[in-house]
Amino acid sequence: MKITNDTQVLVIDDDQDVVEAYQDLLEIAGYSALAVTDPTKAVDMLHKDWAGVVVTDIYMPGLSGIELLDQIKQLDHELPVIMITGHGDIPMAVDAVKKGAVDFLQKPLQPEQLLELLERFLPQRQQVIAQRLTLLKGASNVLLGDSPLICKIRDQVAETAPTLKDVLIEGCPGTGRSTVARLLHDSSQIRQGPYATLRGSDVSTTPDLQRSMISARSGSLCLHNPQDMPKETQKWLCRFLLEQERQGKKEVRVLAVTDGGSEQQVETEAFLPELFYFLSQVRISLPTVQQRTCDIAPLFKHFLKQSCLTLKKPVPAVDKAYINTLNRHEWTGNVLEIKNVAELYAIGIVKLAGQERTKPLEQMSSPLDDLVDNYEKQVIEDALYLFAGRINEVSSYLQIPRKKLYLRMKKHNLDKAEYKVRPTN
Repeated sequence: MKITNDTQVLVIDDDQDVVEAYQDLLEIAGYSALAVTDPTKAVDMLHKDWAGVVVTDIYMPGLSGIELLDQIKQLDHELPVIMITGHGDIPMAVDAVKKGAVDFLQKPLQPEQLLELLERFLPQRQQVIAQRLTLLKGASNVLLGDSPLICKIRDQVAETAPTLKDVLIEGCPGTGRSTVARLLHDSSQIRQGPYATLRGSDVSTTPDLQRSMISARSGSLCLHNPQDMPKETQKWLCRFLLEQERQGKKEVRVLAVTDGGSEQQVETEAFLPELFYFLSQVRISLPTVQQRTCDIAPLFKHFLKQSCLTLKKPVPAVDKAYINTLNRHEWTGNVLEIKNVAELYAIGIVKLAGQERTKPLEQMSSPLDDLVDNYEKQVIEDALYLFAGRINEVSSYLQIPRKKLYLRMKKHNLDKAEYKVRPTN
């Protein structure tokens, strides 16, 4: 059973009489509470978007309150947990607070103390969840797709953006790394501050980086490939970030972008280990298009619609056969390549369906008749791809009689069977 947002407090204690007493107290105070006597089942009942507070005993057989706290923090490090402890377990309770519990209360429990903590932490939790859902909605408008991998990325962005933690964003070119960095900044409390970008390869000396850090003060610095900076500069950045953390004052948030393979770069000593491990405390790894093939068609249609809105022209129909062509393509350029293909499609250039239809003037060195023939062949071939070799639809699309189309196809040695959709294994 999953807990719902109708429940405000989850009480956990192995003593049935105790949890019933807690539950009665909370319900009299106006809270909706759920009581559980088996701590091993508690985490399975929780979910990261629950807008409530956990109240748990610290000493329980089967699973201690400390162990339960660890599991809850793995689920959601921001979920408030209040520990209940006996007098002899106070050192354990103090340790629990160090590990992330918001507070602890001693037995015998004073009702007013528990209610005071709930009045403080429940509104905070509700605000966190409301903000997280708002950020998630914003991320859904930018990081498109429904694949599990991209859904995970949106969750990470929604959870990380408000924290102001430095982030390591990894992925192949074209996967949306800069988009994620910008989204993290725009969704944070420093979004009114500057957003500066810098490539590690453009940093020759430490002062080069220091100047960029100054321009990004009270905002974010998107640093591409920090491992390309000199070792001394990487050391300086690591010291700067550590000092920020010690002082609890964030002058600049660093959003580091890499091509992946960071561990190998650490092994080859290109990436300073201390800097890598500091940045990778929060790590977002973006998938390639080949890892999220179910998102190809939605991405293409989204970019096509965007382009047509910009061009102020109607959105053209996309035949299922062409969608199949898109799905079979390797997309080495990832999301950026899909965007480029969609933009060309919007202006009538059909890529991925044979050779390019247009050529730069300086390359047109063939006789005019040959160029006309090649163009005619390409137009017919594009249409055959689009309609999967269905002659009636190709004829209608090209606005020529079927007989004339067959003659042109024979002239160019085109066989409709070669363009029919083949079942995939």
